[in-house]
Amino acid sequence: MIKRVYSFTEQERKELQKSWRGKKLLAYFKAYGGDYDFCQFFSLEYEGANGWMFLLNSTLVICSNDDLPVYEAADFIKMHLPFRIECPQNMLTGLSSIENYQQLRRTLFRLKPLELSDAFDEADVEFNPRLSDVYDILREGFPNLTDYPLWLTDTSHRCRHGVSHVLTYKDSTTVTIVFDQENSVMIGQVATRAANRGSGYARDFLKWLSAWLGSMGKEAVLYALDIRRSFYKQIGFEEIETEYVLERVDVKKEDTEKGALQ
Repeated sequence: MIKRVYSFTEQERKELQKSWRGKKLLAYFKAYGGDYDFCQFFSLEYEGANGWMFLLNSTLVICSNDDLPVYEAADFIKMHLPFRIECPQNMLTGLSSIENYQQLRRTLFRLKPLELSDAFDEADVEFNPRLSDVYDILREGFPNLTDYPLWLTDTSHRCRHGVSHVLTYKDSTTVTIVFDQENSVMIGQVATRAANRGSGYARDFLKWLSAWLGSMGKEAVLYALDIRRSFYKQIGFEEIETEYVLERVDVKKEDTEKGALQ
């Protein structure tokens, strides 16, 4: 049974803390709570198996440490048609049969401190950049990110609630701490202005970020689709695992509803 929920028990939080998807769910719940229509949370309750999920704009994230049946989740997806689905891999086969969805592989990397180049200068790190400047950089790296008000509202809200943090380096490269959930950090939205690509800015910035977070006792990871996997391998980050997500194939890349950066 799928049921919308507005709170989580301490035991549920402990279960959700066991996976990165669960940590992501808790982080967004911290930012938004359960009362917004664009960010809804659900429990999945079956005999001998339980799970949770949240629907944020056009991204659906399913979390469970059990083997869940897929029939109700499949019906939910057919009703809401999210652009992206992140789910336990044992649900993948059943959900992949839904029309107009394809599998995309991604790799989870653990960041670790590595030697910086002699050109790196921490004084060039901006810890509280103007979000309009961050958006300008992201637009060059993610051309489909065309809805500035939506991006600004979501990003500023998460930052104000202490869930996310945005940084820039040399006014050219940006990185977002998507969430920091009890010292477990997810990194995302890494981009460099086109004019500065090949400069090594992103490599040094990520290496520094890894050391900076590590000095505070935080574990940081990021996901990379296959097109970016070699970049993070060359930096020297550690591959933890690979998994597949589902994305719709019937949505144009320039469609702002696709939620590619969620």
